[in-house]
Amino acid sequence: MSPEGAEVFTHRPRLRPDVLLSAPLLRGPATVHLIRDPANGSAFEVGPKEYFLISRLDGERSLEEIGDEYASAFGRRLGEANWRQLLGLLGTKRLLAGAPPREVPTTPPTPSAPSAPSLTGNLYRGSLRLVADAGATTGLMHRALRPLWHRQVLLPLLVLCLAMEAVLAAGLGTLVRDTWWLFHQPVALLAVFTLLWLSTGGHELAHGVAARHHGGTVSEIGLRWRLPVAIMYCRVDDYRFLRSRWHQLAIGAAGAFANLLFLLPFAVWWAALETGDPTRRVLSGLLLLGSVQALVNLLPLPPLDGYTMLSHVLGVSNYAPESGRYLRLRLRDRQAAAGYPRRARVLYMAYGIGSSVLVCLIAAASVTAVFVLLAP
Repeated sequence: MSPEGAEVFTHRPRLRPDVLLSAPLLRGPATVHLIRDPANGSAFEVGPKEYFLISRLDGERSLEEIGDEYASAFGRRLGEANWRQLLGLLGTKRLLAGAPPREVPTTPPTPSAPSAPSLTGNLYRGSLRLVADAGATTGLMHRALRPLWHRQVLLPLLVLCLAMEAVLAAGLGTLVRDTWWLFHQPVALLAVFTLLWLSTGGHELAHGVAARHHGGTVSEIGLRWRLPVAIMYCRVDDYRFLRSRWHQLAIGAAGAFANLLFLLPFAVWWAALETGDPTRRVLSGLLLLGSVQALVNLLPLPPLDGYTMLSHVLGVSNYAPESGRYLRLRLRDRQAAAGYPRRARVLYMAYGIGSSVLVCLIAAASVTAVFVLLAP
């Protein structure tokens, strides 16, 4: 080994402290980790071996010490060329502490540009950014709602929401009849759908506030439309890099929880009115449609929140597309499909079968509901 090569192993490089590393994710037959640079939003994938090395670049351990750990874990010692290749990649991407900053554009941005709303698309399909700093906006909301994040408050509210759904399920027949009546009352129906639209906005903002609470970031809050439908959206970044899967689940479930909280005061009002009261019938429609709005979002089908939550629980990336790809490969070439790890085969087969059954059940329930409503 040359003196220069021996010197390489004495280095103690350190990854920039703001660089984000994800937990292992199953993608197709491979296990990958995501690495994200918050400074410019770029991200890339590495395998378990590369992650093993990168995650240990803490400035305390030398490359020789990390190499010893690697040899113990994988039974192979890295040479000088391997280290130079890895450090060269990280240096090129400016992920190591002490790396020179990226070049600053010669023309400074206009001061007013970041605060201007950003409109993309056209009249029929597009999006509009509503706030200049989504992180500051959700941070302000998080501080205002801080008392709600205590377990002593959240758990009773969750119990109240579950109790509300149980009561509504017990009176489902009446709710369905009142909702059918509501669809013949244009003014009341418009009021109900306006409230549900506002609930959708609260749903999206709840994702952002939950992300701020658990250490995620929010990059954008806006309005997206595809006429005649227009809905708010809240783009949450970095949730894949949260260490706790419980926190990831909480961010995913926050939207549906906000929908149910929105319905609670209307449920109290509904319970206080007598059966047959026109206002109660309107509230029945609001409660039924609002509950469907919240609970459907928890189904494990893309692009719903339940699908995202299931992916977090299982540690799978692109679950539905990869499941479909595996099933198609299994039909064409069973030997190639057998090359997938056992865990991947089980998870992809289970999702393919389970999601198909769920879609069939939803279709059957929808047809049955239409038949019951239209029957004399």
